[in-house]
Amino acid sequence: MIWLQTRKFVVVMAGALLNALAMNLFLIPANIYASGFAGAAQLISSILAEFTLFKLSTGILLFLLNIPVTIIAWKKVGKEFTFYSFLSVAAMSFFMEIIPIKHVSGDILLNAVFGGVIAAVGVGMTLKWGASTGGMDIVAMLLSRLKDRPVGTYFFTLNSIIIITAGFLYGWEKALYTLVTLYASTRVIDAIHTRHEKLTAMIVTKKSEELKKAIYAGLERGITTVPAKGAFTNETRDMMIIVITRYELYDLERIIKEVDPTAFTNLVETSGILGFFRRD
Repeated sequence: MIWLQTRKFVVVMAGALLNALAMNLFLIPANIYASGFAGAAQLISSILAEFTLFKLSTGILLFLLNIPVTIIAWKKVGKEFTFYSFLSVAAMSFFMEIIPIKHVSGDILLNAVFGGVIAAVGVGMTLKWGASTGGMDIVAMLLSRLKDRPVGTYFFTLNSIIIITAGFLYGWEKALYTLVTLYASTRVIDAIHTRHEKLTAMIVTKKSEELKKAIYAGLERGITTVPAKGAFTNETRDMMIIVITRYELYDLERIIKEVDPTAFTNLVETSGILGFFRRD
């Protein structure tokens, strides 16, 4: 367990470093905006520097924006997920403060593409290990716990505000290159983690009772259990069906490995559900 937590810590730190490098070496120097809270912090920092006497760096603003979200997530989502997510935000803010902002390339398209790709690798790594880079990821998880609505709607709304505001203030060319960054980052995150917001896991196991208790202890999800029989061996087992969000995939995989490493699990895309999929 200590080795697993240490490895998770290292992955979260590496993801935060990649995000900071993407911001300070590619996106900020080229005035191209990131997605989510990072882009919001970047935009607020630019507005404060240009239109007021106050100056706050993107890293500091990113940290401040995540504080209220983290407090809510600590109570509503889960302590381990929230801890590592806030650790990712704090580390990214720290790295952004110590890494100098400088141009690596004068080509705005290269900055847009490489900034988006490098940041997405960091985000994908973090998500794959059961944490997030804070901000909209945590908001999305909170909303997914409360309502069955597409998480992409909230990402689209915030990113649209960032792009439109940047277009009005700094020119539409910058806004269009921001779209390039968002597209590149989305494609890479999908490849590293998963593009599906909700997944259905079908778990064939001999230890359904133990697994059910472990899942209930870690996830607020309902489980349907149906009898299953092997066609070749004629062995009787149980198949557990559970719908999860992309943010809970790591925790579910970890629980299955700990309780029944021999369990067969099939993950399929869930385009939509009717009714609630939380545990009552």
